[in-house]
Amino acid sequence: MRQPFRMTGGLWMASTIIGTLLRFGLPVGSSALLSVRGRKSGKISTIPISLVEDSGTRFLVAAFGEVNWVRNLRAAGQAQLTRRRRTKAIGVVELGTREAAPVLQQFFKESQNVSFIKPYFHVTLQSSLADFEQEALYHPVFRVVSKNAWEGESTYQR
Repeated sequence: MRQPFRMTGGLWMASTIIGTLLRFGLPVGSSALLSVRGRKSGKISTIPISLVEDSGTRFLVAAFGEVNWVRNLRAAGQAQLTRRRRTKAIGVVELGTREAAPVLQQFFKESQNVSFIKPYFHVTLQSSLADFEQEALYHPVFRVVSKNAWEGESTYQR
């Protein structure tokens, strides 16, 4: 049975520190700030998330499963991403498990040094793509669709 996500004190502290650094415009790996309108409250909430990039396409991966930002993003269909003090409006397209599997696999490989992510995954670095397809059932992946790219960066749209 999969363990549901619980915000621990350590995760809250790490999220607060990363969010603060990102708000000051400091780069923190592949992290960005995601601002999305609440599906019930209508209020904008902002959280740090990791972006996965492949061939110029950006993806949002729900490392902790179907948490509030995922449900809010599904309902809104759009959000804002902030990186290095540049904010861009984005649209998203949720991927099916077959499309999401290679992105999830890349995310998992890139996150090996982040110890608090591993417990939420039931795969290893040696797992097959089929295993990651099964894992994608529990970790939604969204392709970022944007009309405007950050300066000096490209955005690929399908």
